[in-house]
Amino acid sequence: MLQVRTSTTPAHTWEVDYRPNGTTTVDGQPFAWDLTPLGDGRYHILYNSQSYTAELVAIDYTAKTLALKLNGQRLELQAKDRFDLLLDKLGMSNAAASKVNELKAPMPGLIVDIRVAPGQAVQKGDPLLVLEAMKMENILKAPGDGTVAAIKVSLRDNVTKGQVLVQFS
Repeated sequence: MLQVRTSTTPAHTWEVDYRPNGTTTVDGQPFAWDLTPLGDGRYHILYNSQSYTAELVAIDYTAKTLALKLNGQRLELQAKDRFDLLLDKLGMSNAAASKVNELKAPMPGLIVDIRVAPGQAVQKGDPLLVLEAMKMENILKAPGDGTVAAIKVSLRDNVTKGQVLVQFS
């Protein structure tokens, strides 16, 4: 599914199915278009005998968002695959998932660096700790925006999988 937001119109949602063989459907209907790359994130699109220019302004693969300029008008796009839709249906969307109150160890290992302190404000993706596991250093990042309430480990602590490392308020 693809959701489009523009500065001039309310949000619209379309179910887009693009197949590697080149067939595309929008809301279950065939969508015949011609897309030609021009280089440097620019494209020429021909649809219903009309010509459009598109420019990829920004893309965030993690958040599944992108910004385009279509004939000069900026569009913000949010893509959701079948797994995202299932999470939405179960009430476990990214909005609910981003309200995480703690960071747990993803695997057993050794804490080799602590990069935050209690009371520190963090944003999603900020590095919190470095966990050494299987001779590799893994940077553990903030799962969402918040404030560090407590650090439950010390430098050089051995931790087990699932152990709470950081709590957020």
